[in-house]
Amino acid sequence: MEIGWMIFLIIAVIVLWVIIDFLLGRKQHLAKAKKIVFPDRYSDMQIFAKGPELFDDLFSEIKKARQHIHILFYIIKDDKISHEFVSLLKEKAREGVEVRLLVDWVGSSLKRKTIQSLKDAGVKFAYTHKPKFPFLFYSSQVRNHRKITVIDGHIGYLGGFNIGDEYNDKNPKLSPWRDYHLKLTGEGAVDLQEEFLRDWHCANKVNLLQNKAYFPELSKGTIRQQFVPTEGEALEDLIATLISEAKQSLIIGTPYFIPSKKVFDHLQAAIRRGVSVTILVPYKSDHILVKEASYRYLRPLLKDGADVYQYMKGFYHAKVMTIDDNICDIGTANFDKRSMFLNYELNCLIYDPSFIKEVKHILTEDMLNSHKASLSDFSRVNWFSSFKETAARTISFFL
Repeated sequence: MEIGWMIFLIIAVIVLWVIIDFLLGRKQHLAKAKKIVFPDRYSDMQIFAKGPELFDDLFSEIKKARQHIHILFYIIKDDKISHEFVSLLKEKAREGVEVRLLVDWVGSSLKRKTIQSLKDAGVKFAYTHKPKFPFLFYSSQVRNHRKITVIDGHIGYLGGFNIGDEYNDKNPKLSPWRDYHLKLTGEGAVDLQEEFLRDWHCANKVNLLQNKAYFPELSKGTIRQQFVPTEGEALEDLIATLISEAKQSLIIGTPYFIPSKKVFDHLQAAIRRGVSVTILVPYKSDHILVKEASYRYLRPLLKDGADVYQYMKGFYHAKVMTIDDNICDIGTANFDKRSMFLNYELNCLIYDPSFIKEVKHILTEDMLNSHKASLSDFSRVNWFSSFKETAARTISFFL
């Protein structure tokens, strides 16, 4: 009996610690979160939806770098394409090119010996967002989910792909991997460069923002766009605002559909005012419970008149939203509470009709490779399904 009470007391203390840690950590987080507003820029842009095509282009541009390569990824795996990526960075560093590599402390799978080999070759390496006192639990949940590459200050990449074989269509369970990633040249590259250097400063307290060598003179491109960085705040308001501006159509593509109450309310309001709302999610899941967490939102939206598509041709990991033919949002943020309230994210708002048309063409292709869902697809069929959905609802903030 005493042992039982002791176990209960230990569990109660742990739960209480987690709650206090989270609440106080969240308060500190919001107090320190920076709100950066980048201006509208004009850039030339290209979109990649297939990993092999993206990696061929990215690696080719890295090989041509002459001055500096600055890269941030949430995930770098320990597999074939990751080894190729690491070898390429070491080769460039040995050539005398400045190489800085920033990876998330939780997301990365790089081994210590790999990191040491990078440093030995001259690559400047750092982890971002290491858990720290006094709020260990909360800080372990706040991740840098951005994926930024800047080459010689004038070529930039941003989007949903990480570095790993699964993103290169080499995972039998999830291939082909479907994602959207942007390549950018023109004046917008200055903001990607600045955001990377801000994250580098945050990670190791080295401030390089005043180094003019990283900011070459850039010419204007043809596509109006704006980068929007968020730090576990502001993203919810951004998404809600974009939804409220829709007058005819709204398309959302996301691997994880777990909106906040505010965003969900805006979606229902959009349907009520006659906006055509389409949601594209994967049929397959790459994480436990994320599918079940979405059901409580998809069911009422289907009842309200939204169209929901489940992507069947591999795994769908894109982060995209189109508002009428006026605005397109592509970036690193998922349509979920973790991206809205915990992660550091970076999105790109695009205002060019021809580019939005191209994105919509890709979305149409992806819908043709999808199953149009009905309410029965999200019904609870047995006690285990009900249990998983209840569990997912309980921890949806962290999925």
